[in-house]
Amino acid sequence: MSFLFPPPAVTHLPIVGRDQRFPVRRVFCVGRNYAEHAKEMGFTGREAPFFFMKPADALLVVEAGQTGRMAYPGLTRDLHHEIELVVAIGTGGANIPARDAMRHVFGYAVGLDMTRRDLQNDMKKQGRPWEIGKAFEQSGPIGPITPAVEAGDIGKAAIWLHVNGQSRQRSDVSHLIWSIAETIEHLSSAWALAPGDLIFSGTPEGVAAVQAGDTLEGGVTGLAPLKVTIAGL
Repeated sequence: MSFLFPPPAVTHLPIVGRDQRFPVRRVFCVGRNYAEHAKEMGFTGREAPFFFMKPADALLVVEAGQTGRMAYPGLTRDLHHEIELVVAIGTGGANIPARDAMRHVFGYAVGLDMTRRDLQNDMKKQGRPWEIGKAFEQSGPIGPITPAVEAGDIGKAAIWLHVNGQSRQRSDVSHLIWSIAETIEHLSSAWALAPGDLIFSGTPEGVAAVQAGDTLEGGVTGLAPLKVTIAGL
């Protein structure tokens, strides 16, 4: 078999304590999955979970101990940070019940769902898809995966983000509207999950704009931290 042009490289993430890499298949994201963030975006209550996707090559992979460099994207002057716990699927399946869901998790990472908020809001007003606001190049900075067996009690972990040393977002994974297991149950009823899939599980309150030159440092208790600098326009 020959290809018309070289096929794209596989996006892959480092794994804490291993020489192996985690090949990424698909990237799912959960919208408005912390109550206080839902409120700051103008929504209340425990609405049914909903999902959007990023292409795997939209991830900005940051190696352990390094600082990623994200280019400030075009078409926007309102780039927002959203710190998230990322769930890495190790065993696939469809219609996975919540009681069995955690067996399908390989590990966890710290990620950022960077958002061109002005473009997203414009698409919302027009009833159009969000991809232009969510799925652009380098829109998903992500750090190394920590295997689940080494991550501790992730369901009670703190999650936080600092921008230029100042606290912007701080919450606890226990405040998820839909837990990791429930999210997997809902997601796997719509898509058959497979090894290599990632789930950005939602962001807590405190989302705000960043500027060129800003440094973002985020973490989840028990996981390798993430550090990213926003490059100039």
